[in-house]
Amino acid sequence: MAVKVSLLVPALDEAECVPILVRKLGDFIGEKNLGDSLECVIIDDGSTDRTYEIARELAAKHPWLKVARHSANLGKTQALITGARLATGDILVIYDADMQYSLEDAWRLAEKAAQGWDIVSGWKQGRYHKRFVSAVYNGLSRLLFNLPIHDMNAMKAVRAEVFFHLGLRKDWHRYIVPLAVEKGFSVTEEKVALLPRVAGKSKYRGFWRIIVGIADLLAVKFQITIMRKPLLYLGTAGFASGLGGILVGVVALVLRYVYDLGFRPLLYLVILLVLAGLILITMGLLGELVAGLYDRLETGEKRP
Repeated sequence: MAVKVSLLVPALDEAECVPILVRKLGDFIGEKNLGDSLECVIIDDGSTDRTYEIARELAAKHPWLKVARHSANLGKTQALITGARLATGDILVIYDADMQYSLEDAWRLAEKAAQGWDIVSGWKQGRYHKRFVSAVYNGLSRLLFNLPIHDMNAMKAVRAEVFFHLGLRKDWHRYIVPLAVEKGFSVTEEKVALLPRVAGKSKYRGFWRIIVGIADLLAVKFQITIMRKPLLYLGTAGFASGLGGILVGVVALVLRYVYDLGFRPLLYLVILLVLAGLILITMGLLGELVAGLYDRLETGEKRP
């Protein structure tokens, strides 16, 4: 493989895992004779243990190891962005410090990406204690985004230039695939073995993570649908609401002047529907302005 691969390894309180990772990675590079073809970027995301100090000590011994640090916990997405800026690889592999995926599988995903795919997503195989939550989450994701993969939360290989076009926000590392699909990038998947954590404790946040995940799912869906054509969606809803108000108004007039039946709640309903329609149409127009500015920033529009 003629391209260079960078492992991006976010680490939060992983002082036990980092030495094991570096030792195994060194052995892997030596066995595969990779030389300058593989590097590792460890991003300490505000750890309270000695993760950063240990990583720095190891980086002094291994030229293929780089270390970055956040003074506070900014989340995995920002850690990946920081790591990607420091990386020099053509392909970025999102790899967890707990080594629940093998380095062989990580390299295999990178090789698949080198064949021309923009993103290669892993599909976890093996025992998974969050299987039910993962099944619900991935099922909702496929339903909302029509994804060509089974698993959104496994290890991934991403071409570097693609990564910086995804527009990631906090905690949106989980939505790399739908964001990429929406932008027209090619995506495929490969099965990867899920291994036991080598050391340390899981950072899984339980029920709260489920709530945040569902909220983020809806936010991403909003961004890649309504925010792309806000006047189409909001304007259509506003027009339907206004039309409904007019029809209800006609019914109220008929009841009042033909059948001499006054029904005040109908008047309130007319006001509500017409005002809601005007508000939705106004929101659609404002959304078009925001979307236009976003597109200019995203594409880096230049003066002629």
